Amino acid sequence: MNEPRPPWMDDELEALRDAVAKFAAAEMLPHDAAWRAQHHVGKDIWRRAGEMGLLCTDIPTQYGGAGGDFRHEAVIYEELNRRGLSGFGQGVHSIAAHYLLNHGTEEQKLRLLPRMARGEFIGAIGITELGAGSDMKGIRTRAVRDGDHYVVSGSKIFISNGFLAGLIALVVKTDSAPGSKSVSLLMVETQGLQGFRVGRVLDKMGLHAQDTAELFFDGARVPAVNLLGGEEGKGMYQLMSDLPYERIIIGVCGVAAMEGALAATLAYTKERKAFGQSVYDFQNTKFRLAEIATIVRVARTFIDDCIVRVAAGKLDTVTASMAKWWISDMQQKVLDECVQLHGGYGYMNEYLVCRLFADSRVQRIYGGTNEIMKEVIARAL
Repeated sequence: MNEPRPPWMDDELEALRDAVAKFAAAEMLPHDAAWRAQHHVGKDIWRRAGEMGLLCTDIPTQYGGAGGDFRHEAVIYEELNRRGLSGFGQGVHSIAAHYLLNHGTEEQKLRLLPRMARGEFIGAIGITELGAGSDMKGIRTRAVRDGDHYVVSGSKIFISNGFLAGLIALVVKTDSAPGSKSVSLLMVETQGLQGFRVGRVLDKMGLHAQDTAELFFDGARVPAVNLLGGEEGKGMYQLMSDLPYERIIIGVCGVAAMEGALAATLAYTKERKAFGQSVYDFQNTKFRLAEIATIVRVARTFIDDCIVRVAAGKLDTVTASMAKWWISDMQQKVLDECVQLHGGYGYMNEYLVCRLFADSRVQRIYGGTNEIMKEVIARAL
């Protein structure tokens, strides 16, 4: 099926897409089964991606990035997610980098961002706790100022890139002020940090190659110069201002997964024989594929418009929330149909649609649950 070229695409981005596709085929796909078995991708692939210029592509060159915009990031997300390569947590890494870019001091940006771009630091975001997820006012992890350091105590759970993380954008309470005014972000460098440890790498329904871990802080001393922006009590504002960027990454990955599943299902149904003809030749199959293709085309049109807006710095929170909830809901519907059209083989992990189906379920949860997205939208009506 011939898809129209996205309106944001140009020849430079096509060349990047080709390079990413080759990198994924040579450096990632051969290792994906092993990564899923060990529940992380290892650090070497991060350094290799950094050498190839595939990290922090929309970070300015003066901070070690590639100097592109969100379109460059979108190309990478699309090529990986079409292939079900969900273990490489580049989205989280890029979000953490944008906290630094948008809110960090000049010293913080110059010191930390180049190491993220090189893959020396793998970025993570430490928000969720046992009693605090979507409601970040329930955060209990504390950071108490002691001279030139903050002493951090508490724990986090469900932290993507948590096992491999070299730099964590950690959400903490920095004083006893009520509500959001006590929330701050600390950029925690984990290497050799006493009082910090990684707990379990969690066993999940999907995203088996993505290292999702528990983190524990027991009197860890973090330099005060790593307080994001250098001012306490700004954490909630910093987190909220970058939510559209985070949520549109989820949307881009969702559309790419649907496109990958549709292509795989078309190929399978045309090759698979039943009752003397291909599965594709049955009218029921054609009608269901027609419905899937239409949903995917609408989702692609929506996300292309969002990509243009992000690149121009004009994507609003409401539109990003619409994209996140609707695309992730449609992603689950499309993947379920694709599994069904594969029959018993759709339930086998060796088939792409099976892995995509399991990986897709969390899209409706992280980045803010879809119920929260609808609340955000409703408040703006």
